[in-house]
Amino acid sequence: MNPPPAAPTPARFGRLIGVSLGPGDPELITRRGWAALHSGARWAYPVKKAEESSYALDIARRGGLAIPADAVELVFPMTRDAVALARAWARAAAQTVQLLAEGRDLAFLVEGDASTYSTFRHLARAVRELVPEITVDTIAGVSSFAAAAAVADLALAEEDETMAVIPAAYGVEVIDRLLDEFDTLVLMKVKPLVDEILELLERRGLTATSCFVEKVGAPEERVVHDLTRLRGEKVNYLSLLLVQNPKRARGELRRGCRERAAPAAGSPAAAIDA
Repeated sequence: MNPPPAAPTPARFGRLIGVSLGPGDPELITRRGWAALHSGARWAYPVKKAEESSYALDIARRGGLAIPADAVELVFPMTRDAVALARAWARAAAQTVQLLAEGRDLAFLVEGDASTYSTFRHLARAVRELVPEITVDTIAGVSSFAAAAAVADLALAEEDETMAVIPAAYGVEVIDRLLDEFDTLVLMKVKPLVDEILELLERRGLTATSCFVEKVGAPEERVVHDLTRLRGEKVNYLSLLLVQNPKRARGELRRGCRERAAPAAGSPAAAIDA
């Protein structure tokens, strides 16, 4: 008589799941993200300071989800101090590995999309540096600029148009140059440079084709088409500008999907290929 099959050995580590929640509106959480939040995985969420409120956690709360009693905060300070940042990342990664070592999945709540300017990718990389075999699962979500274009009734790109997404911190000189290279510019985190960017857009005659969006999807959402209203105003950190340049000169496009014909036998190109 054959012995009964052995019970499967539990995984040594749980999965690290980046759960994208969208930029603020709980209705933008995807079905896959919603399922992960109900999967029994432990929750982890980012904060800037210990015991501070979490924007990502607030999205889940406004979606009617009960916050699990064992949800864990991970501190990621807003600082340019390289030493302080290194310590914070090391501490968060070690804490994450310790939680995953219990064999239970860990759902890390992410505002926006987990692959776009997200803390999650840094965390996943730091965790894998400690324990390479840990499985990372990233659940895609709605990005803030996609949601902003929708609420502002704008197209990010149509047909053969081009677009670029950059942090506004690169400065007005870079923005000025990119305006001639892309039909749409998405400028993220514009808070420190609003007045300088407004001056540039006025000089380029692009204020009428630009739009400011703040805290998209949140109860405090604000959409401003008349950019002159923003001059001298202190805006929220979670704000962006959609800038369109309909006057941009475009180069000739190579259309069609047919491959180039093979060179005829005896041609110079055929001889080189041989």
